[in-house]
Amino acid sequence: MLEFTKKILRGVSFDRQLFQKELSKSLKWMTSKDDLKRLQDWCIHEFGNVYPLIIRNTFAKSALQ
Repeated sequence: MLEFTKKILRGVSFDRQLFQKELSKSLKWMTSKDDLKRLQDWCIHEFGNVYPLIIRNTFAKSALQ
């Protein structure tokens, strides 16, 4: 599921709203805290310079907290 999520996020990264929507949806599908942490790290690395607030806010609402 993690690799599928990465593929989706890469595909919608051109649009801020789509990226936010898909990132939020993907967190609902993640069942492991390890996967959530890996996804968060990957998002920061890949999109942290483009969507830092979206990433921070979305993961703040997740089960990582």
